[in-house]
Amino acid sequence: MTLLILGLILWWAAHLFKRVAPDTRAKLGDPGKGLVAGLIVASVVLMVIGYRGADFITVWTPPLWATHLNNLLMLLAFYTYGAGAAKGGKAWLGTKLRHPQQTGFGIWAVAHLLVNGDLASIVLFGGLLLWSVVQARVINAQEGPWTAPERGTMATEIRLIVIAVILYAIIAGIHIWLGVWPFGG
Repeated sequence: MTLLILGLILWWAAHLFKRVAPDTRAKLGDPGKGLVAGLIVASVVLMVIGYRGADFITVWTPPLWATHLNNLLMLLAFYTYGAGAAKGGKAWLGTKLRHPQQTGFGIWAVAHLLVNGDLASIVLFGGLLLWSVVQARVINAQEGPWTAPERGTMATEIRLIVIAVILYAIIAGIHIWLGVWPFGG
């Protein structure tokens, strides 16, 4: 559990670095981007090793229906995350949410909390959910009022839906490959 918690702390620190210490981050210039990327990769490695090595301590037992809600939320998470990524005009949801990528990440975390009732999962996904909320609030505080971007075309919407479904299928395939059946009983 120690490595998992260290990974979460490093994740938070690497992502919040430019927000809480903008002058220090600016002094690092372009090499600072590599440093932050390296810290993020290290945090993910620590979280994965820590999560996989943690004792399984049951806190609660997820209901069977939660798996289906998880799958629906995962599709929504991919769509929401991608809604802010389109170049030019944004997908519909990207014009309604200030932080579609943070929101999509938060939906991903909630979806995983629904189907994992062990302590390590609660620490991991709960810690990442809390980070996504804090990160959005810190950005809001620094950047002030938000102006919604222009909406893209129907082609932007269709492309995002197709990408979300493909990503969902790939991630489901990876879960199956790892021995975790993501579709319930």
